Amino acid sequence: MSPDRTVAYVLPVYDEAENVAAFHRALAAATDERPDLRFEFVYVDDGSGDDSLDRLLELRHDDPRVTVLALSRNFGHQVAVTAGLDAATGADAVIVMDTDLQDPPGVSLELIRVWEKGVDVVYAQRRTRQDGPFKRATAYLFYWLLARLASIDIPRNVGDFRLMDARVVAEVVRYREHDRFLRGIVANVGFRQEAVLFDRDARHAGTTGYPLRKMLAFATSGILGFSTLPLRLISRLGLAISAASVAAACYVLWVRLFVPGQAVPGGPSSASGCSCWAGCS
Repeated sequence: MSPDRTVAYVLPVYDEAENVAAFHRALAAATDERPDLRFEFVYVDDGSGDDSLDRLLELRHDDPRVTVLALSRNFGHQVAVTAGLDAATGADAVIVMDTDLQDPPGVSLELIRVWEKGVDVVYAQRRTRQDGPFKRATAYLFYWLLARLASIDIPRNVGDFRLMDARVVAEVVRYREHDRFLRGIVANVGFRQEAVLFDRDARHAGTTGYPLRKMLAFATSGILGFSTLPLRLISRLGLAISAASVAAACYVLWVRLFVPGQAVPGGPSSASGCSCWAGCS
């Protein structure tokens, strides 16, 4: 059977020189199980400081299905994924996954099988994860806060590892915010969405590209971008300040009219006097 549908993989890369070759071998081996589909591999180098770009160019030389995008500097994971989505809009479905082998390439085939049953978004939901206590604790806190503050339902223990039908991709790429939270955007666009449970592996090599500073910035984007609580708090604070100002003005006027002996000399009268002098002159 000749391939009649295309599945594109969008693969952000940041300082993964030790991982990309092993990852691509595993991905190629997994996708070889589906000769009935056409595959494209869109690698996006997010301004890596190591030899990641050189390794990616080697992959492109050896595998004609590989496309390499190189960003001019490190813009961040979400922007890199967006650049890949922009380049993969001709595919029938797009799979987003990281290249550190924590997201097993074999799981992507299960995402494809669920998509072929008519599901528009198939997200990989972590059943277990090989992370340290600090990472697990901060992830739990993040999803706990997000569940209580977000105005839309964003699944827990779900990263950006997911498959999206072409119709969903067309809607997602219309969002052009700089501080992006893609899993929230995908949840917000709707369509039929289902989960596939998987066990997340440990990193193959290297260190994470998400230090604490980036994790906090990412969490802030997610909470502020999909929660109305900050706006409500700011609105209520503004109302409280306005009410306090009106109450203070009424108190000053009351003292001035009814108990002028308690008025502070040089208070509102001096201000009005200055205004009158400026106007008269």
